[in-house]
Amino acid sequence: MDQVRAKKALGQHFLTDLNIARKICASLSGGTAEAPATVLEVGCGMGVLTQFLLQRDDIVVYGAEIDGESVEYLHEHYPDFAPRLIEGDFLKMDLRDRFSGGVRVIGNFPYNISSQIFFKIIENRDLVPECVGMVQREVAVRIAEPPGSREYGILSVLLQAWYDIEYLFTVGEKVFNPPPKVKSAVIRLRRNGVRSLDCDEQLFVKVVKASFGQRRKMLRNSLRAAFGEFDSEHRFFSMRAEQLSVADFTELTRWVAEHRSK
Repeated sequence: MDQVRAKKALGQHFLTDLNIARKICASLSGGTAEAPATVLEVGCGMGVLTQFLLQRDDIVVYGAEIDGESVEYLHEHYPDFAPRLIEGDFLKMDLRDRFSGGVRVIGNFPYNISSQIFFKIIENRDLVPECVGMVQREVAVRIAEPPGSREYGILSVLLQAWYDIEYLFTVGEKVFNPPPKVKSAVIRLRRNGVRSLDCDEQLFVKVVKASFGQRRKMLRNSLRAAFGEFDSEHRFFSMRAEQLSVADFTELTRWVAEHRSK
């Protein structure tokens, strides 16, 4: 098999520029030759990133690939890698079961599930110390934006609560087959020092999602729609969600827990 047909339903856009592929792979940190780090590549495709990852002696590379045709191609062209290639849906994978010692994540993420991949990273934040991903540029910008930006949103807050985000570089449309209609970008997430938030973390997620659920409205209206009436007013109630930092949302979550109607 010489080529894999890109499937629109899987959001596949195969990277063809080897220099960019090499640059993406070099952006991921590893361990040492004596104690290599475990890495999972999400969406291996035809192995354009895989080939450079396999050249490193400071990592042990696994792959997750849902496309049967790509799996067949990888088995044929990278036979030594085949035993570590997992055929299946990354979003349904039990990372704790497969990688109990932790795993770094890398990939040219399928456009149609890039946000879902990051939500899975958040869910497994104690296992994933680092992630390097190529996504649509607008998604990368949204994730990396600070408070006060129109692009700042739910994923920005939840990722920035647990990770330091770096927007590494922009990638043009012409280095993919088929070319996407938008530019792409590579971002890097590295686990920050936060081990737990100073609030109920499940409620924190609900507060963040509710706050951005009606992002044109002031927080007073957004939170009342989700939690009902409160017994007093918080100083953030006259602000909009995109104005609040992670620390602000943490404070707001503690307040909601104490003042929402029982």
